[in-house]
Formats: sequence, structure tokens, C-alpha cells
Amino acid sequence: MRFLLSNDDGYLARGLEELAAGLDAMGEVTVVAPDRDRSGASNSLTLDNPIRVQRAYNGFFFVNGTPTDCVHLAITGLLDADPDMVISGVNSGANLGDDVLYSGTVAAAMEGRFLGCPAMAVSLAGDNPCHYRTAVEVVLEMLETMQRDPLPSETLLNVNVPDVPSDRLGAWEVTRLGHRHRAEPAVEARDPRNRRIFWVGSVGAGLDAGPGTDFHAIEEGRVSITPLQVDLTRYRQMAPLSLWTKGVRKAG
Repeated sequence: MRFLLSNDDGYLARGLEELAAGLDAMGEVTVVAPDRDRSGASNSLTLDNPIRVQRAYNGFFFVNGTPTDCVHLAITGLLDADPDMVISGVNSGANLGDDVLYSGTVAAAMEGRFLGCPAMAVSLAGDNPCHYRTAVEVVLEMLETMQRDPLPSETLLNVNVPDVPSDRLGAWEVTRLGHRHRAEPAVEARDPRNRRIFWVGSVGAGLDAGPGTDFHAIEEGRVSITPLQVDLTRYRQMAPLSLWTKGVRKAG
């Protein structure tokens, strides 16, 4: 298999290095990742500046852009052939619930799916995670299963793994995205010239975090696997909205 790896923690991140090493025996691995931490970049593309690609001492390509830039550039211009799968991670920290809207980790996987490749985002859930090998073992087992029983080509998975040794890992659970409380208020401060600045506040705690959600699975020590879709259309709202628009006055 041909694997394209990326992340949002940067090309020197430990999770990326361990994932690349773990996949090396399964096929051809190409890494294209940001030149620095781009957490929270979401699905942004760089359109107002050229994207530069360099190669690191370990063979990884690094890019002065976002995670989405990395995957887009790799598939549309850098690689000679499309990868069989795009894998983003292993991220340092969870990507649960609403996090997927902001996550560069998830965005990199989603870009692979946009461009026709099965993809997964993999995150190690913890404040200062260290058991990256556990997450790599989960990925390897998933890939071995996919080879025996392939998933649909439009597959996009968000995988979160508890930060524990592999022998303490619980069962795998297919989950839905939970939801967080509203984020904490922005933190106001002053720069050295006494100008007003703000830091984005911390994310909210889990609100919709009961059984069946990704939050709950991680809390219980289980691997959370959430299938995502690219189409954001809220289909159930289309018919009511159509009725509503009939009451809207037409201009003129």
C-alpha cells in the first residue's frame, strides 16, 4: 500500500515519526507535514502566498503551510501516484466532538477524502500524551482488518485512542461526535507596548458526553472510532426551509 501521512503538530512531532516507522513494513510511506505546529488551522488553504516544500534529514517533506495545504499539494502536485490511504496523526491530544470543526488533524484527513482517498485522523487523548505506540498499534490493526475486509472508498474516520499502555487499552467502540459546553471567555492582556491583546479561551468541557459519544468512550478507556461525512447539508431541514422561503417577500 501507498500511505500519505500528515499532521498539524509539525513534521518533527513524535506521533508522526512513530506512525511513519510503524507503517514502514506495510508499504510505501510518504510524509508531507507542516513546518511548525498548525493546530486549529481547520480546513484552511494558503492562497495568497507560494507554498514551499523542503525535505528533512529523515526524508519527510515539510511545507510552509497548513495541514490541508500539505495533503492537497501532495496529491495534486508532489506525488507521482495517488496514495491508497491518507492518515493524519498521531495527534498530541484528543480531537473529540466539536474539536473536529477546528482540528488541523481532522482537516488533513478530510482533504484526502475530498481528493478521493480513504482517510483517517488519529489522536492520542491526554493532556501530555506519551503512549504513541498504543495509537500506532491501533492503526496497524485497523489496516490489517481493512485489507481482509475493505471499507467503502469514501471512508473518513476520526480515531481517538486513550493514552495508556496497549495492555490496558479497552475495547473499540464506534461512536458519534459529542458536544462541548461553550468555550471559556477570551483572556485579555497587554503587550509590551501596552496595547490590548486577547488569548483564545480554553475549550469547554463535554456537554453531550454520555454513552455512545466519543467523549464517553475515551472516559471509559476505549478506542473511539467515529465515521465522518464531508457533506454538511442538514437534509432534515430542507423541507421545512422550503416552506419558510415561500413566505419570504421577493425583492421588487
